[in-house]
Amino acid sequence: MKSKIPGYDRYAKYGYIFSIPFVIAFLLFSLYPTVYTALIGFTDLKGLGMSSIHFLSDDIFKNFKAVLASPSFQQAFKNTVVLWLLNFIPQIFLALLLAAWFTDKRSKVKGQGAYKVLLYMPNIITAATIAILFSGFFGYPMGPVNDLLVRFGFAEKPLELLRSKTVARGVVIFIQTWMWYGSTMITLISGILGISPEIYESAEVDGSNRVQTFFYITLPNVKTILLFTLVTSLIGGLNMFDIPRLFQNGGPDNSTLTTSLFIYNQAFSGSYMYNRAAAASMIMFVIIAIIASMMFFVMRDKDEAKLRKQIRQQQKAYIKKLKAGKESGSC
Repeated sequence: MKSKIPGYDRYAKYGYIFSIPFVIAFLLFSLYPTVYTALIGFTDLKGLGMSSIHFLSDDIFKNFKAVLASPSFQQAFKNTVVLWLLNFIPQIFLALLLAAWFTDKRSKVKGQGAYKVLLYMPNIITAATIAILFSGFFGYPMGPVNDLLVRFGFAEKPLELLRSKTVARGVVIFIQTWMWYGSTMITLISGILGISPEIYESAEVDGSNRVQTFFYITLPNVKTILLFTLVTSLIGGLNMFDIPRLFQNGGPDNSTLTTSLFIYNQAFSGSYMYNRAAAASMIMFVIIAIIASMMFFVMRDKDEAKLRKQIRQQQKAYIKKLKAGKESGSC
């Protein structure tokens, strides 16, 4: 059906024209690499200078089975999940606490803009800079942390702190939390500001305190933003690469090895097993898609889902009545 708005059909084409650059960029730099990577996982592509690529004839899922059976991949996946969970939990806690504090009119926080900039600033510093900075902090035999430990009597001599698996993992977790809680805070603040002020005013009139307001008004109304934050953090966390790679290159003893670093090592660190790297990439793609789908299902709006179900049932009942009426009329 054509629009009745004058000139609508004449100007609608410009929307398609303006979308062409994005479509071309998406096809060339996103869709094509993804499809090509998926196909490589079923081939024998490895090493440099291969003249031809062949699909595996004996067992087409050979690369996927090899990756899943690899102890290094299993360790990397375990590390990735642990590192993500242990940095996301404090990250979302701090972000929620700060977002509630900044948006609460009763707090009357002065200089909010400056605080937000300072808290968000770690997110705009490059990962390479942060990794080098913290490597220097924990340096051996000379480094600020070792100097403080010796000066205040916690250690008799400098310690090789980064040889400890616990310390290395703890530093990576701290860096990830410190870098991203400001970004999560800004996202949550934008969601909270979208809640109608009248709801908060009514709650305040009814005598609701800050804790009750947060748990019974703020949290339920930012469920969609929390879901977005959770899914984006899941995608970023399970693709964690730059900090573990630049900080300790997965060490010590693979304690900070992540799946993305495993994929990088398979493809570019001497072995050049492009087929195994592609298979590992697609395995992580499927895992992230499954977990994200589960999150969407668990955190869905159940009331809205029930309403949609009722509407569908009513539509089906109405269609049945129409069919029954037509059949009785024809008889």
